[in-house]
Amino acid sequence: MLPRFLLYGCAGWVMEVCFTGMSAALVERDTHGTAKTYLWMHPIYGATALGMEFLHDRLRFLPRPVRALAYTAVIFGAEFTTGWLLRKALGRCPWDYEDKGWSVKGLIRLDYAPFWYVAGLLFEPVREAFLKVTSEALRQTPEYRHAVENGAVAEPHHLAPVSTEQEAGEAADTYLLAGESELHPLH
Repeated sequence: MLPRFLLYGCAGWVMEVCFTGMSAALVERDTHGTAKTYLWMHPIYGATALGMEFLHDRLRFLPRPVRALAYTAVIFGAEFTTGWLLRKALGRCPWDYEDKGWSVKGLIRLDYAPFWYVAGLLFEPVREAFLKVTSEALRQTPEYRHAVENGAVAEPHHLAPVSTEQEAGEAADTYLLAGESELHPLH
């Protein structure tokens, strides 16, 4: 989960920098396309995306466009809550929408709903990619390879295709077993 948290945070930063840079260039006529983000945003994006993963597991039966609406609500909720907490802790929220768009207490902009909806639609393909990347990274660790080579754990073999989620979970389980076999060798 930690690797995906870090990846989601970085992806959020990139998304925000692209959005604010394009917005500056197109709306504010900033010829440099000056972009910005905040250090606070990495953990906010990472935690929000993990919350969306949790929600995905519960809403899997719904069509993807409906799930994207739920993700949009999660994003707005996370933005409002973290903005409110930062305002309480720091005396101000790093982003201030007070005089912009359809603002709610200066913490969220309801006119950003279409952008957050698109982010919600993109979340699942990004999630699939991150699951593949992190499970493959686990398979490349020396602990994992060593445990498989020594027969301490077995690589999962499937007769039928499995989901990316199942494959990622099995890679994580095998990695954890590999770590345990290193700590408690059988011979």
